[in-house]
Amino acid sequence: MTTPIITVTGTIRLGQFLKLAGLVEDGAMARELITDGDVTVNGEVELRRGRQLADGDVVVVHSPMGSFTAQVAQRPE
Repeated sequence: MTTPIITVTGTIRLGQFLKLAGLVEDGAMARELITDGDVTVNGEVELRRGRQLADGDVVVVHSPMGSFTAQVAQRPE
């Protein structure tokens, strides 16, 4: 299965990216999954909702509905 690539302009925080990529329904769900250690960035658990993501970062969400992945593609501002 191919990892979806989500294009963003400038910088984006992890919580915002989860919503933009459709990996979570809303900010509350993003906060809960991150706090519970169910989100990884480049294979490492990330507990900071405000983490700045970089071009090429791979984000995985492990939820009760399964695991979902998306990759960041930064478009220069």
